Amino acid sequence: MKKFAGLLTLIFLACAGALRAQDVQVIDKVAAVVGGNIILQSDIEMQYAQYLSEGNRADPGVKCMILEQLLTNKLLTQQAAIDSIEVTEDEVDDNINNRLRYMTRQAGGQEQLEKFLNRSLLQYKEEMRPAVKEQLIAQKMQAKITEKTGITPLEVKRYFEKIPKDSLPNYNTEVEVGEIVVFPKLTKEEKQPFYDRAESLRMGIKAGDDFGTMARLYSQDPGSASSGGDLGFFDRSSMVKEFTSVAFRLKPGEISNVFESEYGFHFLQVLERRGEQVRARHILIGVKPNEQSMERAKKQIDSIYTQVKDNKIPFSTAAALYSGDEMTKYNGGMMLNAMNQQTRTTYIPVDQLDAADFSAIDTLKAGEYSKPFAFSDPQTKKEGYRFLYLKSRTEPHRASLEKDYAKIKELAEADKLNRVVSEWFEERRKTTYIRIDDEFNTCAELKDWVRESEINNAQAQVKE
Repeated sequence: MKKFAGLLTLIFLACAGALRAQDVQVIDKVAAVVGGNIILQSDIEMQYAQYLSEGNRADPGVKCMILEQLLTNKLLTQQAAIDSIEVTEDEVDDNINNRLRYMTRQAGGQEQLEKFLNRSLLQYKEEMRPAVKEQLIAQKMQAKITEKTGITPLEVKRYFEKIPKDSLPNYNTEVEVGEIVVFPKLTKEEKQPFYDRAESLRMGIKAGDDFGTMARLYSQDPGSASSGGDLGFFDRSSMVKEFTSVAFRLKPGEISNVFESEYGFHFLQVLERRGEQVRARHILIGVKPNEQSMERAKKQIDSIYTQVKDNKIPFSTAAALYSGDEMTKYNGGMMLNAMNQQTRTTYIPVDQLDAADFSAIDTLKAGEYSKPFAFSDPQTKKEGYRFLYLKSRTEPHRASLEKDYAKIKELAEADKLNRVVSEWFEERRKTTYIRIDDEFNTCAELKDWVRESEINNAQAQVKE
């Protein structure tokens, strides 16, 4: 496994299908200068290490893109300092924790990630902190640059009209799909065996069993079991309310009683507290429905389906009243395009539907409902029943302003934002000293930066 040095030593990353240790070490150097700020080669290598740890294939060309982003961040943060734009330490912690959770999952557990990074996550987290903080400040500055950039219907129309007819995008079949979901509800007596299992593990730990070992062996949380139940640091908004209400009441070292959430029965131990953040580990015992609870859920979904199909209750009302899916019930039961959450569009390309959903709506006409069917929630793995509603189906077509206004508006808005940001950068590069190490002169992504660098260097030499 590739070993990465600290901030003062650079080990070039080479690949031949997999990372391997190298014998050559190079003293860290300045890769670029922007105004009064420097970018070290090790800054680039650290971000490249993160890129690799997320499961991406090794590609030295990625370093060009990383340096471009670092140059961008330096210009933005310099202006942010003038405009008094800041981020809080809690914002930095939240961002780092989210990154590390993702990297841990991709690496197959905390131990594997630490082996890959050749350092503890705590050490890596502190090394990441300055770069992450700078990135968040840069994002806020860019948002400020574009905050007054709106777009009018006339601008959308003009943008569309400038697209050559043979360059208009083609859209595949899209559908609007709603769902009503019913999960089985167990009685207190039916839940008791799962509670007893969690309580037995808790009592064993209180009597001396190792928490981490028990979590690895018995916890049913796939995201933390391999790490001994360790969830890292989190704030009150990162977990379900039942979890945070317990975690934030305990002192470091304390073990909670068994409590219930939508995921099952848990108990947790607080490891550390830092301001408004807690680091904890937990053990989860999931609650599995039995035959009786599944039969009750089936009867309920069949009853809802009959009422909706017979027009005794509108689909959107039934979803709000009865559906167990929190993501869709308050949206009239309608699913959102998972690839385009920012616009909250309900138009979903059929190739984004999973096989079961596609099969359920494939033969339906707009306005029809599928029959109820059993399913398993992809996130929580909870079993239940659902039926789908096909609100509309748009056949494959070339983009038009009438059918695709929302999509065209999104493209036009992105184009305008890009132009505003590009103009801002062009002006700042002209008035900012920039120097880039010759190693990166061949990077296509940096051609504008290199050009400005040459101009600025020439101007500096004249002044001297």
